[in-house]
Amino acid sequence: MSSASGSRVVVTGATGNVGTSVVRLLSEDPEIGSVRGLARRIPQWSPPKTEWSAVDLSSEQSNLAGEFAGADAVIHLAWAFQPTHDPAVTWRTNVLGGIRVFEAVSAARVPVLIHASSVGAYSPGPKDRTVDESWPTHGWPDAAYCREKAYLERALDTFERDHPEVRVVRMRPAFLFKREAANEQRRIFGGRFLPAQLVRPELLPFLPDVPGLRVQALHTDDAARAYRLALHREVRGPFNLAAEPPLDAPVLAEMLGSRPVRLPRTAARSAIAAAWGLHLLPASPHLFDAVLRLPLMDCTRARTELDWQPERTATEALQEFLEGLRTGEGADTEPLRGRKAG
Repeated sequence: MSSASGSRVVVTGATGNVGTSVVRLLSEDPEIGSVRGLARRIPQWSPPKTEWSAVDLSSEQSNLAGEFAGADAVIHLAWAFQPTHDPAVTWRTNVLGGIRVFEAVSAARVPVLIHASSVGAYSPGPKDRTVDESWPTHGWPDAAYCREKAYLERALDTFERDHPEVRVVRMRPAFLFKREAANEQRRIFGGRFLPAQLVRPELLPFLPDVPGLRVQALHTDDAARAYRLALHREVRGPFNLAAEPPLDAPVLAEMLGSRPVRLPRTAARSAIAAAWGLHLLPASPHLFDAVLRLPLMDCTRARTELDWQPERTATEALQEFLEGLRTGEGADTEPLRGRKAG
């Protein structure tokens, strides 16, 4: 994208966890002339240089090409995590909606597309070393989230082959946390029956230590800075995004003042499967299986080509998330509306 003043950027999923951080950052960027945020519901939040459109990506009636007309870049962040019991619904929004976005980018002749992929797109990988962006992106087929992220990677392969004139960037972030998104993530993954003790983890005497449960995290604002940097640099292709250190039971136990206690993988999965089967827990056992298999990512390419470094550690991002749960903070958009837990 040209760095000349007045660039126009369209952001899908602009009112969610990542979207609010990206829109805020772009609205403060002197090189960005205007931002159009697309969301299912128009928020009261009104940052500078930003206008809104109500758009449902799952609808075939959405005029995405019209929304993208005249844009210098499209940042595609929209994603539906639920209902986990009906993957056909999320497929329509995430996969078919994503393909509509790609097609509209071509139809509107937008020169830059930045797509939110995920660590969840990666095939199972190691936990004792990191992998770069060349690691296969076939996902974990039993988990809808991973299956959908991986499918869109294949759709982008075809899109890039057919539209070499479009500069395509794929961001593959780790788990993303910030204070204002805490309640949204609680509803998505924990549901309304999440025990109050779990939003005050310092009250837990021990922390389950499940073999393979070692993941990476990142503050959402740090991910947003990578999206902004990708707008202004002539880069293409995928970028891993994560902060140090990797999160596992010993790290979390030290952070929370708890004691890690070994819990067999089968016992943990059985408990999650039972709660999910009874509709007490939105997070599925299939996603749990995927998390245990996600590789740890090497972020060298983002550091060298984007000049990107996270400003917060993974533990700082998670601590901010926990504080958001305790205080019920949120933002002035429907997905991030604050609701105190417990």
